[in-house]
Amino acid sequence: MEAPLLVELLTEELPPKSLQSLSQSFASELFGELTRSGFADIAQRADVFATPRRLAVRLPKVADRSPDSTKEISGPSVGAPQQAIDGFARKFGFDPGALTRKATSKGDVYVAQVKTAGQPLEDVLANKVEAALKSLPVPKLMRWGQGEAQFVRPVHGLVMLHGTRVVPGRVLGLDAGNSTSGHRFMGKPRIALREADEYEARLLTDGMVIADFAARRDEIRKQLEATAKRLQARLGDYEGLLDEVTALVEHPSVYAGEFDAGYLEVPHECLTLTMRQHQRYFPLFDDAGGLLPRFLIVSNMKVADPRHIVGGNERVVRPRLEDARFFYNQDRKIRLEARVPELAKVVYHNKLGSQRDRMDRIKLLSGEIAHRLGADRALAEQAAELCKADLLTGMVGEFPELQGVMGRYYALHDGEPKEVAEAIEAHYRPRFAGDRLPESKIACAVALADKLDALAGLFGIGQTPTGDRDPFGLRRAAIGMIRILVERNLDLSLFDLVNAAFQTFHGKAGVGDAHTDVEMFVFERARGYFMDMGFTANEVESVLCLNPVRIDLVPKQLAAVRAFLALSEAESLAAANKRVANILKQAAAKGESFANAEHRELKEPAERELLSALRSVSQKAKPLFDQGDYTGYLKAFALLKSPVDRFFESVMVMVDDENVRRSRLALLTDLRTEMNRFADISKLAA
Repeated sequence: MEAPLLVELLTEELPPKSLQSLSQSFASELFGELTRSGFADIAQRADVFATPRRLAVRLPKVADRSPDSTKEISGPSVGAPQQAIDGFARKFGFDPGALTRKATSKGDVYVAQVKTAGQPLEDVLANKVEAALKSLPVPKLMRWGQGEAQFVRPVHGLVMLHGTRVVPGRVLGLDAGNSTSGHRFMGKPRIALREADEYEARLLTDGMVIADFAARRDEIRKQLEATAKRLQARLGDYEGLLDEVTALVEHPSVYAGEFDAGYLEVPHECLTLTMRQHQRYFPLFDDAGGLLPRFLIVSNMKVADPRHIVGGNERVVRPRLEDARFFYNQDRKIRLEARVPELAKVVYHNKLGSQRDRMDRIKLLSGEIAHRLGADRALAEQAAELCKADLLTGMVGEFPELQGVMGRYYALHDGEPKEVAEAIEAHYRPRFAGDRLPESKIACAVALADKLDALAGLFGIGQTPTGDRDPFGLRRAAIGMIRILVERNLDLSLFDLVNAAFQTFHGKAGVGDAHTDVEMFVFERARGYFMDMGFTANEVESVLCLNPVRIDLVPKQLAAVRAFLALSEAESLAAANKRVANILKQAAAKGESFANAEHRELKEPAERELLSALRSVSQKAKPLFDQGDYTGYLKAFALLKSPVDRFFESVMVMVDDENVRRSRLALLTDLRTEMNRFADISKLAA
């Protein structure tokens, strides 16, 4: 018989930042356990529930017994002694005559078709729930009471309900039942479930609990937006906080609080971070994006008169805002430039020196990059010299997320040029996927220098990312560098940048030469970046396999490759290029020398025609390439389809005559060189 199955663990408050992953993993692991054993069909969808005090999963159709199964077990060969055959049969309860024969690679053997009866759900469910719980991504386990059970938080209740029947079993020292608990203050302390399917509805009506995480999040969003609209305010970017707050409440209610407008003299980034990170409040903004002296509270209590809730939260936030104002006022008493010498006492990496050492390297590199971009070298170096100074301020010590942001405010207060202040803040960008990029060339120079220094230094000492581990954020640094070069259209050579970065470590003990490793690492990140832009793997590989010097030109080159592929001649020319590449590769492997061969041995009509067509097309294509018209350049070679096809139909390249062979190989080399200046067309062949 099939029926819905509900499993719920009632716990103490679970870690809010991991609630979703815990609930999804629990559902996935338990579902997998049951489908592998045949109790459930993999085609169905599990309903997942998660609140601060419970993890639950409901499967629509679960059998009360797993199906019988038959397993084929191989035994002795047909030529084995009868005693061995009889022993094999007795082991599985068979008469020797009931054994069947099966042909294998080692000859015919006897096999036994062993049938295993299915198991009742009550015999295995508790073990499967335990197995699912042990597979959860829990970094640290807790023990509670006198027992030996361990989980991320103490567990106080267990529901295992199959239809209307409690499935007996014991998990984490608790016996299964059909009773759950509602909201800690507003709901019934005990809710006896009659059947698995009423779980969500009964928790809402009797327990004052919205069990579904997504439904609870939508309710919070709806209340937040309605309250902000009523107050004629905006919420700003609040998505990151929404999930965390959803994991903190079981029945949300939104209330509005206020703070003294005098705190608005503090940079709004400090105040919003204080409210969001420390208090989980939602700050409010005006239409222009300015911070208002108001905030929204998501409470776990619904009350008719929320004044005591609002007042309590207002009293709690006040000292936090006062701390922010204190740090801001104290920090401004010392100029950023006065903090720079103290960076020598802050370790960046024990093999790469202090933050002062790093700043000196970034300063050299920033000036060089700014010079190549035609920007003011002195301003770039000044920004680089100050870019790490705010690490020593009280505000950044309290809120590390504000590094760079506070540097900008303090630089402006010190009277530094605006370009310098903006570069101090922007040199950390992009901080995450989709983040804004530095805007001015000076800011781009410092941002590139910061990322290049990290890549060169850490690769130079062997601290490269491995698998999922990337403790120094080098993948993010590489992608950020690619985005700046491409999206800001910067005329810079990747290879020159990497060389310049390693040059700043010249003579530094322990830092090896890892130019190539860094370049290949950047190209690997670029593959994913350009594929995310919508280009195919073959299109991207055709350009990046040539290790382009100018990353900023790659999108334009990829667009040209795509336009070329739309031509009717493209497939044939790509296949011909692949054939040419293979011929030249095989010739090189045999030691053929044709680098300086001339074309005077080309006498066959097909090869003379190809040579003439190649010269004519190249003469027209080369100026297009030099002008950056990559699409026009590639399309020009469409005229070679017919002469290339005739060449391969009538000419044998690897002939015995050495002079003729060398001339033909030289012709193919010229063809490949001319057609593949920025993209290897052979990579586009099917």
